[in-house]
Amino acid sequence: MLETTRTYVARITNHQQVRDDLDQCGFSASKLWNVGRYYIQQRWDETGEIPDEAELKSELKDHERYSDLHSQSSQRVLEELAEAFTGWDNSDDGNNPPGYRKRGDDHPRSTVTWKKRAIKHDDKHDQLRLSKGFNLKESRSDFILAEYETRPDVEVENIQQVRAVWNGDGWELHLVCKKEIPVENAPGDNTAGIDLGISNYLAINYEDGASELYPGNVLKEDKHYFTSDEYQTEGENGPSKRARKARQKLSRRKDHFLHTLSKHIVERCVEESVERIAVGDLSDIRENENGDSRNWGASGNKKLHGWEFDRFTNLLEYKAEKHGILVDRVDEENTSKACSCCGQIRDSNRVERGLYVCSSCGTTMNADVNGAVNIRRRITQSPPTGDMSNGWLAQPGVFLFDRESGSFNTREQGDCKP
Repeated sequence: MLETTRTYVARITNHQQVRDDLDQCGFSASKLWNVGRYYIQQRWDETGEIPDEAELKSELKDHERYSDLHSQSSQRVLEELAEAFTGWDNSDDGNNPPGYRKRGDDHPRSTVTWKKRAIKHDDKHDQLRLSKGFNLKESRSDFILAEYETRPDVEVENIQQVRAVWNGDGWELHLVCKKEIPVENAPGDNTAGIDLGISNYLAINYEDGASELYPGNVLKEDKHYFTSDEYQTEGENGPSKRARKARQKLSRRKDHFLHTLSKHIVERCVEESVERIAVGDLSDIRENENGDSRNWGASGNKKLHGWEFDRFTNLLEYKAEKHGILVDRVDEENTSKACSCCGQIRDSNRVERGLYVCSSCGTTMNADVNGAVNIRRRITQSPPTGDMSNGWLAQPGVFLFDRESGSFNTREQGDCKP
């Protein structure tokens, strides 16, 4: 058994009874967001710096709007605001900073998150009691009693979070649960290494020497198309209807790509009898050694902001665990600089984006494959060996995403048309 988390979407069966209360909470979340946004603007104008989430929570915890929601729910609103500003600050893509949540004189319904302390679950009657903030409590109505319904095959237990999400027509609940799931025995005892990138979304190396590349060209094509000027129209109340639809379609396509890719990689690892997958840990790529935002240049920051490396790794982890395959996040330091054949570390060996030429042993190889080999060795602890063939190092297999079938195929089978 493996312990993991799952998110289930639940329909609210007594929606008419709880809608007003959920509306109040959703409006309050928007108001608190706006209070935090105003505070950030003031501090930004005064000091030239953007306050972090710790400062937002400390300074606003006594504000009247903070008490509209349960304390942990209010904290989550401010965390989301801080995360939005951090992402914008790192992107340098010319867009405006996160704005206020207001349409004319109306506040929209924002997502509201309840954590464990604010939740009581009656699993016998499929009911959730969600705490209100102090300001929204009236007489004995200090909580929202929501009755829910999920798919017949879902067993709701060990709830960690509940999110109330407005879907455009009504409220729905997203239940984040801790689950123990049965897993198969690992398909073998081999290892694999994955080097994540932007031009090539990933390169993977298997222990027997085979390597594969997975270009991210379709993601770049979609982003270029759906973020063109004609889809960026803005009005007084935010993005136009056409712009919102374009962004939603772009998001759905990206989700499909990531889910399909992670599933395909796990299937290939099962075929290659893999027990452990090493993935480069990129959690600190946006920060320097002092914890400050790293500047990769205007183009680099823009690409990095749209790079959902952590999301892919999360998808890979929960898909792999069903097959008994462990995913390890490992330090990437020097994996792109070191030669996987002789171990020499030199920046100049990477002569261009996709080519690595070792000045010591003379091996010529694909640079992303070289990184994947070095990442794999972080979990096998095996030293570099000089008996690897330049053939598979320089010309790995290439899998392209086929839009028509929605799957990954080898270069000869894939549809290469843009």
